[in-house]
Amino acid sequence: MDLGISGRRAAVAAASRGLGYATAAALADEGVHVALCSRDAGAIANAADSIGHDAVPLTADVSTANGARGFVDAARDALGGIDILVTNAGGPPPGDFSSTRVDQYLAALELNCLSVIAMCDAAVPAMREQRWGRVVAITSIAVRQPIPQLILSNTARAGATGFLKTLAREVAGDGVTVNSLQPGMHDTERVRQLGHGSVDGIPARMLGRPEDFGAIAAFVSSEHARFLTGTAIPVDGGAYAGLL
Repeated sequence: MDLGISGRRAAVAAASRGLGYATAAALADEGVHVALCSRDAGAIANAADSIGHDAVPLTADVSTANGARGFVDAARDALGGIDILVTNAGGPPPGDFSSTRVDQYLAALELNCLSVIAMCDAAVPAMREQRWGRVVAITSIAVRQPIPQLILSNTARAGATGFLKTLAREVAGDGVTVNSLQPGMHDTERVRQLGHGSVDGIPARMLGRPEDFGAIAAFVSSEHARFLTGTAIPVDGGAYAGLL
């Protein structure tokens, strides 16, 4: 299927590996001009070389609102504009209520909520002016079903989801769609570090493949998805058991 986005321009955050990398690669394979970032200059250069298609590596730290905005500004300068924004960031440290200090929530909110808001604030106004845009936020299935020992991530990503839903309704009439993807357990370094590599509880009986996640992200960014907005889509092999 031709997704109708060849020649579009995408900024993909935190994309040196994992789901961010897979999303950037999937978009590039569709003919999208991609700029991607990481805090590690060497890692993001290697990722861009691996993706090919003249992908642009940028060194940026999106763990703060200022860094997140700086990434979008740099991507716009490199690409001449942004049609597709993929927000993404690493996760905060694990912990439960008893082991987590109040001040740790501030850093988690900046990492996984305020960074999303800042990237959208930097990218969406121009999308509205050109009457076409796609925002795809990589969050977590924890928004629907909190994951034990990840209280910081559960809290911050839920806040980002509320912002994204509100934004989606505000900009839909301008040709801009805003959706989030909620990954469950995928075969990534983050999942392995957390010790969540078991397939127990996953009806598909496998960890997700990052490239399959990237394909879904590319479709949500596509011309065909013009009527899809305000959604939060689980990508988890059926692990989430709720009806809504």
